[in-house]
Amino acid sequence: METRRLRLLLELSRLGSMREVADVLHLTTSTVSQQLAVLAREAGTALIEPDGRRVRLTPAGRRLTEHAVTILAAVEAARLDLAPDAEPSGEVRVAGFATGVRRSLLPVAATLAEQHPRVRLSIREHEPAEAFALLATDAVDLALTYDYNLAPAAPDPALELFPLWRTPWALAVAADAPGTGFADFAGSDWIVNSRHTADEDVVRTVAALEGCTPRIAHRADSLDLVEDLIVAGLGVALLPDRRPAAPGVRLLPLTGTPVWLRSYAVVRGGRANWPPLALVLRLLTESSAAA
Repeated sequence: METRRLRLLLELSRLGSMREVADVLHLTTSTVSQQLAVLAREAGTALIEPDGRRVRLTPAGRRLTEHAVTILAAVEAARLDLAPDAEPSGEVRVAGFATGVRRSLLPVAATLAEQHPRVRLSIREHEPAEAFALLATDAVDLALTYDYNLAPAAPDPALELFPLWRTPWALAVAADAPGTGFADFAGSDWIVNSRHTADEDVVRTVAALEGCTPRIAHRADSLDLVEDLIVAGLGVALLPDRRPAAPGVRLLPLTGTPVWLRSYAVVRGGRANWPPLALVLRLLTESSAAA
């Protein structure tokens, strides 16, 4: 099998249209169709099938696409190994949670623009479960995710995780609320994430260790909105201890069981040696180590 035909199949899996593949690779639609037909004969099985006016991959086509990801990454890595001065080039598609994008990815984006302009980032904001799903379908190349020490994630073993940084969390309460510790707010309403269940699991675990059951009253994704709800007297929450608290919010340390948010860069197995992605991963880990 020729790698250029594998590239066509991989692009078709991402774009879903032979015309779009032709446009991206500056070919004619008939050329794309002919080359994919040759690839199907080489593979000895049908790789695509009609889907209305478009086409879709057969199960065999999807399996070959999985192999194509690893094969093309290895070929590119070998090419660079033989030509070490070659500059990595390509688009790295990233799905990440907002804090991870701000803290980890934006500095990398600045470095790429200055030192490696041929590597481009495409960024989408997603919570971990959403980012893992996008990785599984090859809709993105890299996910920035997080979990907690009290609610560890269990990602697919086919994925590779690269630890980046961790940050402690604290109990966030209204500045004028009486009390100095978790037990003083055991009967309060709680605010948890609306798009992720991990922090609710942490709240319930910490509360259980403190001998109480939390009353979950509100769900919000934005940390700014969580703080607004706290200031309005509508509840308490867990928030990053090292993030400057908004006016009217007081952070209380968790003196019993510590809570740590842990950040990761995640890629599909065998993909980390693709040169543009390898460069981004290196910059991510270096910037995290220096922070």
